[in-house]
Amino acid sequence: MAETARPIVIRVNGTEHSLGAERSRSLLSVLRTELGLTGTKYGCGSGECGACTVLLDGQPVRACTTPVSHADGRSVTTIEGLEGKDGSLHPVQQAFLDVQAFQCGYCTPGMIMEAVALLRKDPNPTALTIREKMAGHLCRCGTYSRIVRAIQAAAAKMRK
Repeated sequence: MAETARPIVIRVNGTEHSLGAERSRSLLSVLRTELGLTGTKYGCGSGECGACTVLLDGQPVRACTTPVSHADGRSVTTIEGLEGKDGSLHPVQQAFLDVQAFQCGYCTPGMIMEAVALLRKDPNPTALTIREKMAGHLCRCGTYSRIVRAIQAAAAKMRK
């Protein structure tokens, strides 16, 4: 049986897709090339930098090292899927803007996705918890203290 014999069915940002992609292809590759969702970034290709982080059934995963077959029958949320129905930004996205938590912005989508997952589990994280959870995300610009402040600001807004 060929590797692509059975379509892979994934729900991405609320829309179901049936894909004939090779099951071993990275989720990142499929999101970017097959679905045109380029907000998720390719950084290192080995899951070390966090730029490619998406939510798989609400849990953060590195899309560059996750085979698309692992998403079969599951739900994926990318940075594009955080936008409100009215076009508004998610509170974490808005906080990153308000606090100027990025410079070049390349790492930002992955950091935001990790932060969204964190705040869903822990709506009032300490600065230490935030630093520990975000430790696997690399920022070339070094805006780590602003990233912590942004996540704290988003947490406060989301608790209201």
